[in-house]
Parts: sequence; C-alpha cells; structure tokens
Amino acid sequence: MKRFFRGFTILWVVWRYGLHDMVLSSFNHPWLKGITRVLRLGRNWTEPRGQRLREALEQLGPIFVKFGQVLSTRRDLLPPDIAEELSLLQDRVPSFDSRIAVQTIERAFRKPLAEVFVSFDEKPIASASIAQVHFATIRTREGTLRDVAVKVLRPGMLPVIDSDLALMRTMAELVEKFSADGKRLKPRQVVAEFDTYLHDELDLMREASNAAQLRRNMEGLDLVLIPEVFWDFCHQEVMVMERMNGVPINQVDTLRAAGVDIPKLARDGVTIFFTQVFRDGFFHADMHPGNIQVSLEPESFGRYISLDFGIVGTLTEFDKEYLAQNFTAFFRRDYKRVAELHIESGWVPPDTRVDELEAAIRAVCEPYFDRPLKEISLGMVLMRLFQTSRRFQVEIQPQLVLLQKTLLNIEGLGRQLDPDLDLWSTAKPFLEKWMLDQMGPQRLWRELKSQAPRYAKLLPDMPRLVHQYLARNGNGADNDQMLKELLVQQKLTNKLLQIIICGGIGFVLGLVVLQLFIRVRIF
Repeated sequence: MKRFFRGFTILWVVWRYGLHDMVLSSFNHPWLKGITRVLRLGRNWTEPRGQRLREALEQLGPIFVKFGQVLSTRRDLLPPDIAEELSLLQDRVPSFDSRIAVQTIERAFRKPLAEVFVSFDEKPIASASIAQVHFATIRTREGTLRDVAVKVLRPGMLPVIDSDLALMRTMAELVEKFSADGKRLKPRQVVAEFDTYLHDELDLMREASNAAQLRRNMEGLDLVLIPEVFWDFCHQEVMVMERMNGVPINQVDTLRAAGVDIPKLARDGVTIFFTQVFRDGFFHADMHPGNIQVSLEPESFGRYISLDFGIVGTLTEFDKEYLAQNFTAFFRRDYKRVAELHIESGWVPPDTRVDELEAAIRAVCEPYFDRPLKEISLGMVLMRLFQTSRRFQVEIQPQLVLLQKTLLNIEGLGRQLDPDLDLWSTAKPFLEKWMLDQMGPQRLWRELKSQAPRYAKLLPDMPRLVHQYLARNGNGADNDQMLKELLVQQKLTNKLLQIIICGGIGFVLGLVVLQLFIRVRIF
C-alpha cells in the first residue's frame, strides 16, 4: 500500500510539473506523442523545463535530489540547460527530532547516553538527507577528553530508498528500451551504481573506514586535514570523529581577511584532487562547499579540512593509467594519442578511423587551451566531448561517473577561489611526474622488489614442476626432449638472473661511491 501511494505521489508530481510532456516528447514513437497530447490537457508551462525538473525532484524528496545530483554529471545524457539546472540541487533537509537521535545512540551502544558521552549537545549542528550531526565530548581509553562530532543516521531510510530505487530502475529500463542512445548510455548501470552509493551511505561504519583510509593516504601531504575516527564509539548507525574547526570554503572574503593565500589554496585543491585520483585511486567524491572547510588554527593555517566521507570513488590501475595518459595527451595537445587510447581501451568500435576521431577531439578541446579558468567551463568541454562521443558510439563508463562529478566540483571551487587559475598548467607537472613514476625506472624497481620473493620460491621448484606436468601428459620421447630443452633454458635463465642481480648490485654500489665522492669534493 505504501508503494502504491508513493507511486501515485510521483505520478502527480510528474504531471504537475509537466515532466511527462518533457520525457514522452523525446521519443520518436507516434503513439507516445498522442499520449503526450492527451495528458497535456491544454496546459502550457511558462517555466523552463530544467527548472521544472529541479523543483519536481526537490518535492519528491532527498533520494530523488541525490539522484538529480548524480545525473547532473551525465552531460552525455542530458541537454545543457537541464544539466546546469540540476547542478543547483542541494540537500535542504530539516533535522529530525533529537530524541530520536538519542534513542538511536542508546540502542546502538546498549547504555544510557550519559554513559557514552561526557556531554552531548542535543541541538544538531547540521542535517542532510541521510544523517544529522551533533557536537559532543568523549573520554578516550587514555582518559583524555576530546571534542567530537557525532553523526546519527536518519531513521526509516532503508524502506524509502528501496521503494524509490525500484521506480528508478523501471524508468531506466524504459529509457534503455525506447531511446536510441539507451544501450550506449547504460542508464540501468548508472542507477545500479547510485543504488550502491546510497546503501553504502546507510552504513556509517563504512563511512568511518573511508575516513580512516583517506587520513592515512593524505599523511605527509600537509595540504588537507582528515578527522580522526574514534572506533570505540562507532556503529552502523552512529559515527564519532574528531571535531574540526574551520571556515567553509565558499566564505572567500572571510578567508582572505584572515590572511589565507587564496591562489595557493586553489592550487592546493587541484593537487589534492589529482593525488587522490592518480596516486591513490581513492578519492573524496562529494566535494561540494558544505563538505570542505579551511583551517585558521596556527598549527594548520590555510590547510583544507575534508568532511563527510559517505561517497568515495575508486579507480583500478587500468583506469588510473588510462586516465593519466589521456590527461597527459590532452595537456600536450596530442589528440591523435587520445583517439588511439579510446580505440585501444575498447571505448569506441575497433573500426573507428583514428584521423576522424582525432579531428573531432581537436575541434572540441583546442579552443579552451591557454585561457584562464574564468573563461572556460569543464562542464562545457565535457558536454561537447559527449556530443562528439555519440557520433562515434563511445560507450560511457559508469565507474567514471563519480570522477566526472568530482571534477565539476573542483571546477566550481576553483572559480570561487581564483577565477584566474589555469587548471591545465597546474595539473600538467603533477601528471607528468606521476607518469614517470608509473612507467619509469622507479616502477620497474618496485615491481622487481615486490615479485622477487615469489620468483625466488618458484625458480628452484621449476624442474620438478615441469617434470610432473610432462609425466601427467605422457612419457614419450618428445616429452623427454622437451624436458631437456626446458632444463637448458632454465639454466640459461638462472645465469641471466645472476648477471642481472650482480649488475644491479654493482650499479647501486657505483652510485653510492659516486655520491660519497661528490660529498667529499663539496665539503
């Protein structure tokens, strides 16, 4: 019955804002166009369609708002006016009753609130679609008092999420069935990824682990602060972390008045993003101004503060290498290499002509080089690239949706902080250094060190293993001859390995002697 009423509510909102007219008119089916004219009932809407869609999603609730936020990153799927309007969506969710938050905490820890916290402020400091935050004080195992932020899950979210996601899956199936671009744009996979992100957000232990991983990754970078997680006070419905004190990053005038170097702050943001993406393959994927602050404390002045780790993005080694090569080729204006990478990765049909794809990419990107960020829009570049991709039947990769969203967030932050920031020149040295580290001598040395124990164990066993294999497949003269040849090759391999090892040791010793000689000459 609840699902029935929810479905009826959605249909009423769709009709009220004229979304049926917007959707059905985009399909080239005569009978659908007839249904559109009937449902219109003579009504005409004066508001732009993007505004109507945004307002409808806001009325449908936080789950649809979040979906609209994710959808706004799919510039390949949406016209520009709708994508820009959806990018304005924000979580404007009233806080829930503090008594419910207290009950949730006491149920999670099976003890009264006063036994969990030294003090607890029942007035929430922030509220979002999934949870709300209270300030409190705890006593650690060492007996010290720490000021903390307590995140409490909003009650009753799972049934609402499951119901709304079921409807979204139905809509995605219709788009894939009736739209000419449905198969290429993979709407069902996008909804499936959105499903994963939402359910991950409902487990605050997962968010706590995300925060801990990011904190470890960012140690030593000295550009960003990640709050410490207090595991003794964490539960699936409750997360307790270090209380951070900072100024929201969109309060630029306040930061400038405090003496923060705004252009450096903008450059640091780019460095943090590319470090998380390309070095770690694990990045904060919800970097809107509400989740980013700047510290004014003397010991960490001018450093970023990251909050809310419910949504993080991950990339495989293949994804990182592919993206880094693409970015590097873009920065060098090597459009032929970009086209070749698309074909090599299987993102375009193998019979695609390299020269045609190269020319199309050049026409999109060339006008945007050598211009400050205030004069370009990454969103516009992505939109034009996606329009080009439709012509060449490029298959959009759903695992990169979060990366697109985060890249657009970085653009928005950069515009607020330093409109003259040249994103290309800021990112290029980092990517070139990363590529050298991944594909140069350092990568080879790391691989040799990591694989050495494995091969040291396998090499002595090789003759026995080969003999066992040949024995299982017969004892003929051919196998005996093959075994002899393999043993000869194995001896040659051992000699080669000895030469490499000795040569490597000699090379290292030579470098040490050279360094000592240089130091003696200098001092």
